[in-house]
Amino acid sequence: MTGRFIAVEGADGSGKSTQARLLAERLGAVFTREPGGTPLGERIRALVLDPSGDPPVDRAEALLMAAARAQHVAEVVVPALAAGRDVVSDRYVASSVAYQGYGRGLGADAVLAVNRFATDGLQPDLVVLITIDARVAVRRLGEDLDRIEQAGDAFQAAVVAAYSEMAAEDPARWLVVDGNGTIEEVAARVAAAVEGRARVFDIDAVQGRGEPVRVTFAAHLAVSDDVQTGQLLLTYGEKGGIVLGFLKPF
Repeated sequence: MTGRFIAVEGADGSGKSTQARLLAERLGAVFTREPGGTPLGERIRALVLDPSGDPPVDRAEALLMAAARAQHVAEVVVPALAAGRDVVSDRYVASSVAYQGYGRGLGADAVLAVNRFATDGLQPDLVVLITIDARVAVRRLGEDLDRIEQAGDAFQAAVVAAYSEMAAEDPARWLVVDGNGTIEEVAARVAAAVEGRARVFDIDAVQGRGEPVRVTFAAHLAVSDDVQTGQLLLTYGEKGGIVLGFLKPF
């Protein structure tokens, strides 16, 4: 059984980096961040965010973010998950969709296509979206802003709208948490929400036929008398099914 992959998302100034780190500590998970998380990723981060350097064009920015993510997934995320460790990442693919797809106007589909290749299709089990009043976000950011934080109010508004849209489209995977209040208050909300949320799996159709199947397991799975403990039979059409075996509790 692999570990659980949780991405923490939010607009600039939302407090998501602090909350991602606190969540990782609470879960005993690997904490990492994007862009970054690897030596190569950190160099790309510095290049992309430096407000004094030669700015990349929008497409180059999207590709650089995807390149950093590819390295991050291969070096950090996948090995940790394969070892049974939970992983909490400060940003993941949704950030690219929000910032480059919507904020830069490149389009969600184009950005998603690049990132599917970069991540080999790896999706988080859960996305925690930290939302916050825009005035509070501005106050938290202060004056020392990186290049993307300097992109302006219209850009940031597009990012916030993108996050809201993604969360509404996939409520089984996304968890929206109010980020207003003290660090401790928000951390308590995040912990309570994550601990009570089901785990989501996307399972390819049997032998490549038909549509993928999405299965949601409750945090505490009750097994009825007519099902073997630790197994669940998923029927697929009239002629087949899939038996899932659980190696450890979720």
